[in-house]
Amino acid sequence: MKMASNNLMFRSDDEALNQGFEWAKGQALAYAHDGSDPVGLWYEGALPGREAFCMRDISHQSMGASVLGLQAHTRNMMQRFAENISRGKDYCTYWEITGDNEPAPVDYENDEDFWYNLPANFDVIEACYRQYLWTGDRSYLEDPVLQNFYRLSVTEYVKTWDKDGDGIPEYYPSYGRRGLASYNEAGDYPKIGADLVAVMIAGYQAYAELEKKLGNKELYAEYSAKSAHLRQQLEQQWWDKEGGCFFVALGHDGGFLAAESGEGQFLPLYYEAIADREKREGALREMHKQGVSNVEGMSYLPETYYRCGEDGEGLRSLKALMDPALDRREYPEVSYSAVGAVVSELMGISADGGNAVTTVSRLTEEVSWAEISEVSVLGRTVSVKHTGRTSTAFTSLSGEALVWRAVFYKAVEAPVQLHHNGEVIESASAYDKLGRPYAYAEIAVAPGETHIVSIA
Repeated sequence: MKMASNNLMFRSDDEALNQGFEWAKGQALAYAHDGSDPVGLWYEGALPGREAFCMRDISHQSMGASVLGLQAHTRNMMQRFAENISRGKDYCTYWEITGDNEPAPVDYENDEDFWYNLPANFDVIEACYRQYLWTGDRSYLEDPVLQNFYRLSVTEYVKTWDKDGDGIPEYYPSYGRRGLASYNEAGDYPKIGADLVAVMIAGYQAYAELEKKLGNKELYAEYSAKSAHLRQQLEQQWWDKEGGCFFVALGHDGGFLAAESGEGQFLPLYYEAIADREKREGALREMHKQGVSNVEGMSYLPETYYRCGEDGEGLRSLKALMDPALDRREYPEVSYSAVGAVVSELMGISADGGNAVTTVSRLTEEVSWAEISEVSVLGRTVSVKHTGRTSTAFTSLSGEALVWRAVFYKAVEAPVQLHHNGEVIESASAYDKLGRPYAYAEIAVAPGETHIVSIA
């Protein structure tokens, strides 16, 4: 059976954006099931009509699902992926699982013959860490089944598929459909895709952070170092000096493949795997140039542009994703990623896994105000309203008291004052991942309270 609707609501002075969000919310909830199927709580994350969920799609859809109050659905599906990892499948799990709690027959024949993209294990780890931050659910840290999946993925899984011992799994044509070293499924399968390296960078760092939360400092240091080493490899070995962008794959002849549309083009940016500013900008230019040809890839673009500081392009690609004229708009990943991008990127809402929620407006001149209400985060329900980039109202609707971290972008050297409910408040300054300066203040918010912070 399908789920009922919830109370999440978005409003702004852009009617196309409002209507697009309402469509995305309704479409996403239409794919959510109530737990009466053998697999338990789940939502669809595969081709419409397949009645299944796959590792890549669910990892990407999980943010939008959490915003919609489907945290328990995501948690159950992650458990299903984790519990099916096995030595017999070379430490893979089931790529795609049906509502009947079986591997999807289109992708799985037996343990020697099944479809599998090697970035998937790392994608699930990274998604589980993001789910912990958003929900505060400590089972993402402590559940023994998930812990086993994390541990096997960063150890035995890599050892098994990394035949040449360079630390990166690779694909060989003799594998058939088993062990593809990229998410890009078009054309000939490469030995290694740039997207695999990017997802490993994110996955190793996520595993490090999960272990850090448990007090395991040595594992944190080890896997943070692995992540940093792969980032260095990506930025140095995979950089195409002549093209001013990254290569997207390594061929079986040992040569790198030049830029083209596909996952190797945009996923390193989506996973924030590129730290070097000049090279990140080169990758962005190439992404603009190449574009994305399918709706699955398009579903990553709003988050990717926002994470790279291109807020105008983020809004444009978000509205394109919601456009009724978009071909295959009904693909589940589209609606879930649109909802997630509105909340986490446009409205800039994030959480720390404990009791703090951060907001930062990424509105452009095209949208002068926007409000999202009944957002489910950290076991609470909150509402956020941005007026431009200079004023934010935050309301705690239910749940325990929390800390609101109100963030505002500012000019590099400009001294600023923040006002809380009309009075000057003590604030601080810092820089984000892209090197942009911002001012912030931290406000204690009790249930039922509304607070307003503005920048002067």
